[in-house]
Amino acid sequence: MGGSNNVYASVKSYSKRGKLLTRSDFQTLAESRDLEELVTRIKNTVYGDAVANVQKPYTSIGIESALRSRLADIHYSIAKTSGNSGVLDAYYMKFIISNLKLILKGKVLGKSQEEIETHVNLHAEELIKQRDVVIKALVAKDFEEAVASLNSVRFGEEIAKAAALYNEKKNVQIIDTYFDKILFQHLAGAMKNYSDKEATKIVAMDIDFYNILSVIRGKFWGLQEDQIQDLIISTNPPARELLGRMIATATIRDAFNELSTTKYKDLVPQIENELDAIAEFERAFEMSIYHASLRSFTNMFSFSTIVGITKLTAFEVRNLAAIAFAVEQKIPTETTMSKLILDEE
Repeated sequence: MGGSNNVYASVKSYSKRGKLLTRSDFQTLAESRDLEELVTRIKNTVYGDAVANVQKPYTSIGIESALRSRLADIHYSIAKTSGNSGVLDAYYMKFIISNLKLILKGKVLGKSQEEIETHVNLHAEELIKQRDVVIKALVAKDFEEAVASLNSVRFGEEIAKAAALYNEKKNVQIIDTYFDKILFQHLAGAMKNYSDKEATKIVAMDIDFYNILSVIRGKFWGLQEDQIQDLIISTNPPARELLGRMIATATIRDAFNELSTTKYKDLVPQIENELDAIAEFERAFEMSIYHASLRSFTNMFSFSTIVGITKLTAFEVRNLAAIAFAVEQKIPTETTMSKLILDEE
């Protein structure tokens, strides 16, 4: 990757970091009485242009779609500026993966193409000229046909495994997990070429997050040990051993306890209810990835700032989408704020 590109991209990342919304910005947005007021308030932020063309009557889906288009633009321009980076390409794949997840889950639930289409935004695919893959899956008449339409893409094999395991367990979250596996496998492969310790720290946390949660969820879904093993992305020997021990435990609580001697010990949930414990752990881990992304800005001209801003802008748009949904559903502001990935003030 070119050094001068990196410096320019790092400087751009810094300027974007300075424009990230603050907690009080999010508070103001979350306090909107309705979506009309929310859109008006978003127009006073850096996302003003993004929502300018959202059609009335406003819906949280419409607002989220506009914000996702903007996020695709941001990530595309960061990746372009920093030259050819496999890590950024892998993060960019997330847009395509999330569309494919939506489509396949929609097919499983028997939704019509029109219903699914309202949730799918193809702007990211248009930027890299990859629309065909997603469109093929979208127009397929059912789940089986959608899966078959993807068998020629480079991750077709994983999608076929997802379909087979879904058919056995009838749990749509299995589809999510296998698609995440595709994404994180790419990330793990791309990371091998980097020497930037700070950047690899964030990427490694992302991969640990995926692996640990896949083990915990696999146990929760009652998968066999070999089925859980298949969800895991190959990683360094100590991490592999830890994951192996977690898989072999009798209960989810025991699996969490295996983390108590690792750097993630502070994230281990203390609640008894398994579903709540998994949710709490997921949130705690995401907060620690968020904080690592904020810390990536300590070293100005490094690739880590570029990875950091990619992560932070994604969290920001996710927060905005959560606010749009909460305002639409009349969810109390405090509840909304407690769910966002943000610094405690």
